[in-house]
Amino acid sequence: MLGKSQGWEVNWRRGTFARVTQCRQQLYGESMQHDDAKPFDRELLARRRNRFASVAGAHDFLLRRVADDIGERLQIVQRDFPKALNLGAHNGAVSELIRRLPNVGLVIDADACDAMLSACAGPRVRCDEEALPFTDGVFDLVVSGLSLQFVNDLPGTFVQVRKALKADGLFLAAMLGGETLKELRQSWLSAEADMLGGASPRVAPFADVRALGSLAQRAGFALPVADSETITVTYGSPLALMQDLRAMGASNMLTGRRRVPVTRGLVQRACEIYADLFALYDGRVPATFEILSLTAWVPHESQPKPLVPGSGKISLAKVLGSKTED
Repeated sequence: MLGKSQGWEVNWRRGTFARVTQCRQQLYGESMQHDDAKPFDRELLARRRNRFASVAGAHDFLLRRVADDIGERLQIVQRDFPKALNLGAHNGAVSELIRRLPNVGLVIDADACDAMLSACAGPRVRCDEEALPFTDGVFDLVVSGLSLQFVNDLPGTFVQVRKALKADGLFLAAMLGGETLKELRQSWLSAEADMLGGASPRVAPFADVRALGSLAQRAGFALPVADSETITVTYGSPLALMQDLRAMGASNMLTGRRRVPVTRGLVQRACEIYADLFALYDGRVPATFEILSLTAWVPHESQPKPLVPGSGKISLAKVLGSKTED
């Protein structure tokens, strides 16, 4: 176990639950004293990720792309980050890249899955993204690649990340957005409606880019910027896509999923609908992945601040060249 001698601190057990409860109440108020419905079965997610950790490297193309993007964003920031956390580290792909940057120092990998952490090269901490065990103000930088979309309490996690960062610390996160796997979602809904007379949730309800910035502000961050990129990947068949998702440990882990085995006939019908609706001219099928990126800072007095309303010295009409001014 790493400790203060490494230049960072971990509060492993004491106060972690209290911290999470405080963060949730700070964001939601007293009404959050009792848990709301949780869309994701995170225990199931952890078991699946542990099961497929040995082959994760063969299916991490999206994570590698996100790692490149995070690296590019860090390269244009003119400051150093002596202590960084990679939250939801997966197999360490993001850490592997940012450790090579001259402005990034010690990088800690944190993940809820032991098997995933074993693939990471640097210092590691096993923890859940919803219950961070770190002391306040310990990191200069927190990055997260394709992990937070499966968090049940995203605003609460944002608050905990902000507390773990120093003043003027940087938070860079990438997560899957609402357009992700829209073709698969439509195909499953139609197949279940055809064969079962109704549908159960199978594709996760991901965040919207318009909500990320406001969530970061509510969590106490300053200068939040959120953007979206849509990536289309083609597969030889819908079944190949489903197998790839399974190997990522990202197949259906929704709490409200149907708790009976999926029949071969249902899978076949979903594949037929997918091919009928979305197949390309060469027979391959597309799969959409929307990646949302968030950049946010912990408030600091050195950061630019908006002017007080009414303090402007120049008329907007004059700047725009209008002939009349109100």
